Amino acid sequence: MEFTAAQIAGIIAGKIIGNKDAVINGVSPIESGLEGHLSFVGQERFTQYLQNSQCSVLIVSEKLLEDKSYNPTIIAVEDAYLSFQVLMNMYQEMQSKRSGIEDGSKIHETVELGDDAYVGSHAYISEKSKIGASTQIYPQVYIGKNVKIGKNCKIYSGARIYDFCVIGDNCVIHSNTVVGSDGFGFQPTKNGFEKIPQLGNVIIENNVEIGSNCSIDRGTIGSTIIGEGTKIDNLIQIAHNVKIGKHNVIAAQTGIAGSSVVGDWNMIGGQVGIVGHIKIGNNVQIQAQSGIIKNTKDGEILYGSPSMNASDFRRNYVHFRNFADIVQRLNKLEKNSNDKTNE
Repeated sequence: MEFTAAQIAGIIAGKIIGNKDAVINGVSPIESGLEGHLSFVGQERFTQYLQNSQCSVLIVSEKLLEDKSYNPTIIAVEDAYLSFQVLMNMYQEMQSKRSGIEDGSKIHETVELGDDAYVGSHAYISEKSKIGASTQIYPQVYIGKNVKIGKNCKIYSGARIYDFCVIGDNCVIHSNTVVGSDGFGFQPTKNGFEKIPQLGNVIIENNVEIGSNCSIDRGTIGSTIIGEGTKIDNLIQIAHNVKIGKHNVIAAQTGIAGSSVVGDWNMIGGQVGIVGHIKIGNNVQIQAQSGIIKNTKDGEILYGSPSMNASDFRRNYVHFRNFADIVQRLNKLEKNSNDKTNE
């Protein structure tokens, strides 16, 4: 697939410096550019490549350009990184876009399938489910009864969407993730633990991306909710009736226990554990491997298990590393004090 510099500039509203008819048919890192390829320069430390890159076209933040000629064709933009990201998303969409229904798929006659939707081989869609326009259901996906999936979604191979779950527009769910599995609810009795029926569902709002091998449990009663724009990494457990707000990013191996509420615009590091029935504020940063056991305020930065203010943790950790020496010094002082008392 080929594009000219003029076509690219038109997409990202850039200004061409050089040959507007330069053709690109691929992309390269700026450090190892190839002729006929496109790359970008968005930071000053890469400006050395502006003159000698083998790439045919470079997207460059205009603040980094000097008043001189360059060997590659330059497309000047306000933010090269963001402009390059726009192009890559568009290119990926063009490469992976599919439509039609492949042989071997099973779609119940009551299913509503939107225009230009794709259903891959051996996918199964149960009765009364609704699939939005241009949504991609890849091979071997299972979709239960009365599920609603919006438009322009991608559900990758091996994902499982249980009954009555709702997924908004422009969502991505990667392979082997389960949406709507039973919450971990059991009542102790004299005969052992009896299962509590899990009658709710999961609601995933627009523009959410969920990585591979995640488990998002349905509510016991009511809904587990993943808010608009939230991005969830691989290998994450979200328990029943959790409510996650808008535009959160959650890194791998995090676990959030039942009925906790997470606000908006939070950054949660890898292997974080959050106990049940607490509230996380907005714009909170939780560093990796922290254990959150109580409510947090807006804007806090937390670290440790159990967590504390991150700056306090670092100061205390300095003392902890020297704790054995401190104990020896205290013991020595105590001994000297006792010796003087006994004299």
